[in-house]
Amino acid sequence: MRTFEELIAEAGTVSVDGWDFSWLDGRATEERPSWGYQRLLSGRLGEASAALDIQTGGGEVLAGALRLAGPQGRIPAVLAATESWPPNLARATRLLHPLGALVVADQDEPPLPFADGAFDLVSSRHPVRAWWAEIARVLRPGGSYFAQHVGPASVFELVEYFLGPQPEAREGRRPEVESEEARAAGLEVVDLRSERLRMEFRDIGAVVYFLRKVIWMVPGFTVAGHLDRLRELDARIRSEGPFVAHSARFLIEARK
Repeated sequence: MRTFEELIAEAGTVSVDGWDFSWLDGRATEERPSWGYQRLLSGRLGEASAALDIQTGGGEVLAGALRLAGPQGRIPAVLAATESWPPNLARATRLLHPLGALVVADQDEPPLPFADGAFDLVSSRHPVRAWWAEIARVLRPGGSYFAQHVGPASVFELVEYFLGPQPEAREGRRPEVESEEARAAGLEVVDLRSERLRMEFRDIGAVVYFLRKVIWMVPGFTVAGHLDRLRELDARIRSEGPFVAHSARFLIEARK
């Protein structure tokens, strides 16, 4: 069995660019929502004439949805994606340009750099925040927003292990609240589904990698700054088995 020092040294230096979590294979697991977002997105892309994926990350999810259609699959005549983080912008550009998508730098805040009514499909997987008025503005009448959002208190077993109780943060990201915000922006919510999903972290390196990659979980996380808690968690995993947490996800579709 590898030592604590070996595990955190490796996880503290490996690249965390993009939104590919394959480095965690065999070291951490997460159940997937039953609805299969990428597969459903693929079908909606095949029906759209102009589509936008916002906060696309490294473009992996959008690329996967396009590839699910196969070589003969239809893609929108106009296809764009936005992203704010420079390493992800470069990665998404390399991945999505060959698939026909234009990747646009954006600050993930209003306004979106597109005209009113430019798209009949807007999508997003795990946006930091949904700017509903902007989403409604760039949708054509009859167009849809189709997305998978992070739900309330997601992975909070891990968050609160490092930060202590977070009662106010637990109240955020509620699907019923986001649904009301969508309706207030002039959209009709036609589908809303929620699930909580089991996660397991099987070694301390998986924890370090996850927190370096998903930076909003424990803001300002560093190995040096959290060394004592990491040592305690490493000992716990070695003696009791995987650290168990639960992610929260909800699927939302809203039509203009």
